[in-house]
Amino acid sequence: MRLSVGPLLYYWDRPGVFAFYRQLAGMDVDIVYLGEVVCAKRRLLRRADWMAIGRELSAAGKEVVACTPALMEAESELASLARTVAAADLIEANDMAAVQLARDRAFVAGPHLNVYNTATLALLSSMGMRRWVAPVELDTATLAALLAQRPAGLEAEVFAYGRMPLAFSARCFSARVRRRHKDDCGFVCAEDLDGLTVRTREGEPLLALNGIQTQSAQVRNLIGRVDVLRRAGVDVLRLSPHSSAAVRFEEVIGAFRTAIDSDACGAQCPPTALPGGYCEDYVHTPMAAGAARAQ
Repeated sequence: MRLSVGPLLYYWDRPGVFAFYRQLAGMDVDIVYLGEVVCAKRRLLRRADWMAIGRELSAAGKEVVACTPALMEAESELASLARTVAAADLIEANDMAAVQLARDRAFVAGPHLNVYNTATLALLSSMGMRRWVAPVELDTATLAALLAQRPAGLEAEVFAYGRMPLAFSARCFSARVRRRHKDDCGFVCAEDLDGLTVRTREGEPLLALNGIQTQSAQVRNLIGRVDVLRRAGVDVLRLSPHSSAAVRFEEVIGAFRTAIDSDACGAQCPPTALPGGYCEDYVHTPMAAGAARAQ
């Protein structure tokens, strides 16, 4: 079982992004996903910058995957997507437009493609998919049933740590909550290094707003389920980056590496400072009848 670091979902400043990946090059992870998934307006780093970071990580022995946006809204974004696919050795496709552009090349099917049955796995595999990142709402039993019938040679990856990506919208929530228009947002999402927590009327953390993305307020932490996921057939565990103010991410990586490599139980992540704490969420709850089929 391998460890991956998913794409940076938040809008950090340019020096902070470079510093994070410079440190990550020396950490014990196998795969690193790079690029902007959430908002096409976030351009502090250009394609050339991401490629330069990718070369440094490759030189450090990491497998580098270029990520594509989850929501395409304009022809200009499609043109940019085509250039990303052409420039990258391996992409994570988070939209079917990216799948079509990468067709007949190896690609990773991202968690936003909504793949819930073996027929779709077989179709994407025939188009070049070599690894599938399961949607966060798949429970362990359904995941195991799907993986028991997966196409030969297909790897499976699970989002194992981080605020869960739940939905995308054409509307920017970070701008709207500050009474700004999306086209004149001022990049206010940069003020929230780990998303803006939304609470219920009773004050309980419920969701997190991250530009056009809605996330869980709680942080998914499946370190206690590593053996269960291994038995289900999972090949890669994904850790989603958070700021140093939220968690010591290098310690998260170390804890998951210990859980993967050691037969001993009890590996624990450092506490998170984000409201809501940790959760295991959907992994225990079977999907409603008819919502997912393994055939």
